[in-house]
Amino acid sequence: VQLVESGGGLVQPGGSLTLSCAASGFTFSGNHMSWYRQAPGEERKLVASVGSATTALVHLDSVKGRFTISIDNEKNTVYLQMNSLKVEDTAVYYCYANWRNLWGQGTQVTVSS
Repeated sequence: VQLVESGGGLVQPGGSLTLSCAASGFTFSGNHMSWYRQAPGEERKLVASVGSATTALVHLDSVKGRFTISIDNEKNTVYLQMNSLKVEDTAVYYCYANWRNLWGQGTQVTVSS
């Protein structure tokens, strides 16, 4: 039973990345999934969450209008589309299965010129 994130990397300011989080050993079944991020020296913060296609929410004010969360229950994968990236978006991004209290290993996103 695990979550595996992918899609992180180095991108220039203004660029885009799509993070993926795939579940292994269990299914989402419409349950709540979230993306968090943690920058060096800061606490982990909730970025966005989704329970189904109609309950997708971006919680972090600094990314509203730029980030979108979505879920594909058939593929057991949750996505975080990140556009117009800024240097301050640099962080390790974590996927979290709320109802299982299960974290992924994290994927590094670095925004730098």
